[in-house]
Amino acid sequence: PAVRIHQADMQLGLLSSKERWLHRYGGALAAATLLLIVAGASVTSNEAGLSVPDWPLSYGKVMPEMKGGVFYEHGHRMVATAVGMLTIGLVVFLHRAEKRVWMKRLGWAALGAVIAQGVLGGLTVIYLLPKAISIFHACLAQLFFATTCAIAVFTSPGWKAGPEIVEDHKWPSLRSLAAVTSALLLLQSLLGAAFRHRALGVLPHVLFAFVVAGVVTMLALFTLTQFPKHAALRKAAHALVGVTFVQVLLGLGALLARMREVPNPAEIVSTTVVHVAMGALTLGASVVFTLQIFYHVRRKPVPAEAPEAALSR
Repeated sequence: PAVRIHQADMQLGLLSSKERWLHRYGGALAAATLLLIVAGASVTSNEAGLSVPDWPLSYGKVMPEMKGGVFYEHGHRMVATAVGMLTIGLVVFLHRAEKRVWMKRLGWAALGAVIAQGVLGGLTVIYLLPKAISIFHACLAQLFFATTCAIAVFTSPGWKAGPEIVEDHKWPSLRSLAAVTSALLLLQSLLGAAFRHRALGVLPHVLFAFVVAGVVTMLALFTLTQFPKHAALRKAAHALVGVTFVQVLLGLGALLARMREVPNPAEIVSTTVVHVAMGALTLGASVVFTLQIFYHVRRKPVPAEAPEAALSR
């Protein structure tokens, strides 16, 4: 433990004061975005989507009476506004503390995404919860959360310290498998959103969850068996496997709560909301793991054929 603390202190010393605070700010934005996803899931789970019939105001007010479904719907808008303001702050912070041009552009992309998310939220109210827009709204929230997780990684001391290069010699390559895993988790988020907004049944979402869990397990095993002593890859693998299997258990719990002969509405709401939040964490953990793999892992080059061997053919 003392060695780990010393290493962490050394890595943190690689960052200037502004860079350290930028990293903390990025982590805080990711946490706030997760809270926003919880708030959005609470709206859907409590069927409060049209409790406020107008937008951007609520019953023509900035602050309506917070009763019934208005508590969830307007509360969601308040959290969304806070996340939007924090994202503006991130863009300013990046321009003041970050030297990498692509990071500044990523900040602007995040701001564009959060603006688009707000507009989509407004359209769901104006057009009375159209399924396509509602599903896209939910998926964009997950993508925005993954982006904030990526920003927290890119500004971290470990990333700034530089890669610890290792060579991948298995098939499929870790890079390919990691990219596929993140794509499958995004598709799983889409299936979940389609179920919650009643565009699909629950069966595709449930069956695909086991496919995703299998791919996640394969990615983690391939990584841990090849590079068991690589700290960044090991931590990312353990985190992804942990949140994935908790997510599967929560999904089964939410499904069983709905299938009971006498369903308990409070149990259905709570398990569904936590399941959605854990789904966001799973996608975020997958994106972080994928970034770590692309940063540290290189495909082992194929050795060049000797001239004598080529001539002998």
